[in-house]
Amino acid sequence: MNTYDKILAAALKVLEEEGGAQFSTRAVTAIAQVTAPTLYHHFGNADGLLSAAIVEAFKQLLESKIAAAESANPEMALRQGWDDYVRFAAARPRIYAAMMGRLLEGAHIEAADQSHQALVQNVQRVAAEGKLAVPAQAAADLVWASANTAAWLYVTAQFRKAPPPEPDVIDRIRESVMQIILIQRPDADSK
Repeated sequence: MNTYDKILAAALKVLEEEGGAQFSTRAVTAIAQVTAPTLYHHFGNADGLLSAAIVEAFKQLLESKIAAAESANPEMALRQGWDDYVRFAAARPRIYAAMMGRLLEGAHIEAADQSHQALVQNVQRVAAEGKLAVPAQAAADLVWASANTAAWLYVTAQFRKAPPPEPDVIDRIRESVMQIILIQRPDADSK
């Protein structure tokens, strides 16, 4: 692993363990076993390093969403993309919070745009099959909002001094939005 990648991996580790508010270059240099001048040579300053780590986290999230989008079944791809998004936040709540914080600060992150575009494309594939009960933009907005809602339940659990949400709660959030956006067809068993 080259020095740049070693520093970036260390930054992700610190971000994952400490969160954005406690992020420090000192912790990163200790983990990466590099000097501060080496870190600054590659990333300019602490904010440059934090930005690079957040961009990398978005790329990792995007990779899982692209795999889901390749499913032959558009409805399944939509659910898989939703699940992957929420699973990422559940596994890495501090990184997820830092990622969303950076977006709220106005950062433009290409992988974030591509992640949202993957959602829009999945919704459009479902629409092309005539299975949407609402306009495509509304469906994309509802899926996006519900995935972020479920994700924030994991992020805020520590602040609420609560355990992570029960899997059933997360499933209900996903399925309630799917019932809203998808045309409900009677099961073959109900005939």
